[in-house]
Amino acid sequence: MTEPAWLTVLTTTDSEDKAQELARGAVEARLAACAQISGPVTSVYRWQGALETAQEWQVLLKTTALRYDELEAHLLVAHDYDTPEIIATPVVRGSTRYLSWVAAETAPPAAL
Repeated sequence: MTEPAWLTVLTTTDSEDKAQELARGAVEARLAACAQISGPVTSVYRWQGALETAQEWQVLLKTTALRYDELEAHLLVAHDYDTPEIIATPVVRGSTRYLSWVAAETAPPAAL
């Protein structure tokens, strides 16, 4: 099976301002072509042995598989969670024009 060329990458954070920072930072660095912020959502999870409920904002980033490792590294540095959710989902089909735009917006800088 071949690796998908495009991905959506999901992360969450505990405030709208932090979600905006994560989204803008990834797009400014050309690691994502665009980011959508949704929220608040309610997350229920176990953390350090305790059941937690928290209000969070989701950030959905559109990128290419080629840029995933750099996007993940960027999110790990920019995020303030100890173990942030970073989940990539393959885009198996999409509008040719849109996916071409994603690829163009996230193209790595040309080697000098």
